[in-house]
This record gives sequence, structure tokens and C-alpha cells, in this order.
Amino acid sequence: MQTTKEMGRNSGGSAALTTKADSITLSGTEAEPRVDSRLLAQYLGNQHQHVRELLADYAEDFRQLGLLRFETEAVKEAGARGTKYVKFALLNEDQAYLLLTYSRNTKRVPELKVRLVLAFREARQRADLHSAEYLPTYHDLHDEIARLAHDSSNARFVHLNVNRAINQAVGIESGSRKYLSTACQSILVVAQSVAAQAMAGAHNHHQGYQQAKAALQRLETVLIGRAA
Repeated sequence: MQTTKEMGRNSGGSAALTTKADSITLSGTEAEPRVDSRLLAQYLGNQHQHVRELLADYAEDFRQLGLLRFETEAVKEAGARGTKYVKFALLNEDQAYLLLTYSRNTKRVPELKVRLVLAFREARQRADLHSAEYLPTYHDLHDEIARLAHDSSNARFVHLNVNRAINQAVGIESGSRKYLSTACQSILVVAQSVAAQAMAGAHNHHQGYQQAKAALQRLETVLIGRAA
């Protein structure tokens, strides 16, 4: 089992999503992952301008499948004066497949479609795991911390310190939980459950934190041993 240091912490709102599957990157939210039209153009071997024109020509078709969302990004090109603004679309799953249907580059379409299927499937799995397992264990843990630290002026720091201990045990960096794969997110769920169970019998937040930290260190030892 592998842990990862590239991925990390999120308390569980509608955080931005970035997930990779076979080099296809989706961005958006857990509820609605989308793919950048520039990335599709790159995989199809087309100029992005051609993709933009296709989206404009068939805009009504794409809108039947959801909001046709355009954004603009400032890009600084090497050696160029000033800033260039690039307009691109963020397409939902159905819109991405429709774009492939309309593409003339039939040789690359099948491979790209497979990569999109994998990427969107991973996004759905992440969202399901997030709502069904991550959020319940997150809230159970922090409800327990709140119970133990209710009379402390430093309650906020207890929550933060327990999160840091969990991140260390799992091998992830603070602020990166939203990038976790389903496998790493599953390990995070286990770590949260371990911490909550360790704190359950404590008399105060100081004892609870020490018990959680010790339990998480034991978990970290197991994870390192399995990764070796």
C-alpha cells in the first residue's frame, strides 16, 4: 500500500476537485467535475482555436447537455510583451463526449474517450467516498474533539493539531486532501476513525490528543511497513 506526500487536507465542503486518470486532469467540484477544452485539443492534436470554433458552431447542442461554461485565463508568454488572455471552455462529461463525436480526428478519439471514461469514473468514486465515508468520520472525530475541548480557549488548535497528526500518519501534506485518490482517501478515512476511537475514552482534550497521536503513530508504522 502506498501513501502519498502530494495529497492532503480538506474539511469537507464543496472543495475544488482535481483528479488524474491516465494523464487526463479534471477540474471543478466534487458534484460537477469538468475538463478543460485546451486539454482535449492537445490530446486530439488540434489547435485550441479549432475546438473553440466547433463549440461556437454547435453551441446549442452543447447547451442541451448542461451549462456551456467559458472562462478566461491570463497567460504570460516567454518573450512576449504584456499579458495574453485565453478563453476556454470547461466541459461536463456529456459535453466532452459530444466534442469527441464532432471531432474529425477519428484516430485519436477512441483512446481519448477511454481516458475520459476513466477520469470521470474516478471522480464519481471520489465523490461517493467523500460523502459516504470521509465526511461521517471527519464529523465524528471533530465532534469528539469538541466534546473534550468545549471548555478550552484553545479548542481550535486541538482540531488543527489532530488534523496535522492524521496527515503525518497518512503521509500527506496540509491543504491537499482535496487531491487524494480514492485509495489514499480510504486510508484517510481509517486514520480519522482510529483517532476518534482513541480519543473516546479520554477525560480531557490533552489526554485525548496524546491517545490519538499514539494510535496514529502505530498506524503510520503499519503503513510504512506495508509500503516498504
